[in-house]
Amino acid sequence: MNENRNNKNTPSQNPPSGNPGGLNIRIGFGYDMHRLQAGRELWIGGIKLDHELGLQGHSDADVLIHAICDALLGAANLRDIGYHFPDTATEFENIDSKILLEKTGRLIEQKGYTLGNIDATVCAERPKLNPHIPRMQQTLADILKTDIENISIKATTSEKMGFVGREEGITAYAVALIRKI
Repeated sequence: MNENRNNKNTPSQNPPSGNPGGLNIRIGFGYDMHRLQAGRELWIGGIKLDHELGLQGHSDADVLIHAICDALLGAANLRDIGYHFPDTATEFENIDSKILLEKTGRLIEQKGYTLGNIDATVCAERPKLNPHIPRMQQTLADILKTDIENISIKATTSEKMGFVGREEGITAYAVALIRKI
């Protein structure tokens, strides 16, 4: 093995594995989708929206909160929402997803991390979400005990394409940055 004698990093100076450059930050990605269904309430971002259809799911099916939970759990290498809150467990049937997010926040803290920020996008044809985003941001910030500036939510449509465009379901994507406490 040829050693580079000009390399000034000794083994004790190299950053630990999984901590490039010695940064104490991690990023996670989350994605969720739920089918729209008659006879259900529509919960997105922790708030109830007035709409003739709701999202089908074991819990309240809050697609945005579920994507955020997955992003946070992934960032901390804690698997995913289904691992911690399985849809086969009766204790989570019809549960308010805000409770799942609060529990996820505690799991992150227990592993020694704090939230940096969240950036999320919800894709739905209807209802229009933009008027509700400030309330969603405040709700999520309150649950995660962070400043509203750390919660970014965007809304878009799929331009009438695919299952979202046909109004069969709603999707959400989220990235979360966490830092070691």
